[in-house]
Amino acid sequence: MGATLEMIFVNAGGSRVTLRVADPQPALDEQQVRDAMEAIVEKDVFTSSGGSLVGIVAARIVTREVTDLNILQ
Repeated sequence: MGATLEMIFVNAGGSRVTLRVADPQPALDEQQVRDAMEAIVEKDVFTSSGGSLVGIVAARIVTREVTDLNILQ
């Protein structure tokens, strides 16, 4: 089961922008994510249709579990 780190920012236009990273390190902690997000904003690494990323909104790790059902005979 893979995980995805979602980092949610606000851009200069006031819209939310989500950056997703597949399979983040299992030992990743909240401070490391905050530091990375602050660096992304400070260094103006990414832009969006609404302009540069100007603030941090949230971060989360999303996991998804899929169970196939054998319905074909």
